[in-house]
Amino acid sequence: MAEKGVLQRYLSVGEVARRCGIAVSAVHFYERKGLISSIRTDGNQRRFHRGVLRKLAIIKVAQKTGIPLSEIGDAFEKLPPNTVPTAKDWEKLSSQWRDDLNDRIEQLTRLRDQLGQCIGCGCLSISDCPLRNPYDELAGDGPGARLLEVEEE
Repeated sequence: MAEKGVLQRYLSVGEVARRCGIAVSAVHFYERKGLISSIRTDGNQRRFHRGVLRKLAIIKVAQKTGIPLSEIGDAFEKLPPNTVPTAKDWEKLSSQWRDDLNDRIEQLTRLRDQLGQCIGCGCLSISDCPLRNPYDELAGDGPGARLLEVEEE
């Protein structure tokens, strides 16, 4: 009977996908990226601890806010190994991402507000382009289109 209890703590890849509302291939993808892990049965089938459901929920929320998988992975590495993320863990993760999200919201707001000044020009290097080349910072790099992400100070 104890064995049955142990088996119930683990889910097949299909069960994980169904419970999280994602494709089986997404579960495999996140495992390949090292964001989640599984064990193998004697028959070499993947089994996931039920705690993976919480990690996948965190991944989905973080991705919806635009957090790259690499940053999600870095954050997961800071959590205690082989544990299910707690509400306190989520508080730490979300506070780390909140500042970045606020910065991106501010940047998108500026871009939205300045968009009418730059529809369709495509030059990316004229002196009065406040969106991609503020203060004509790229002029010293020569002519032609260049991509610039300006860090606000």
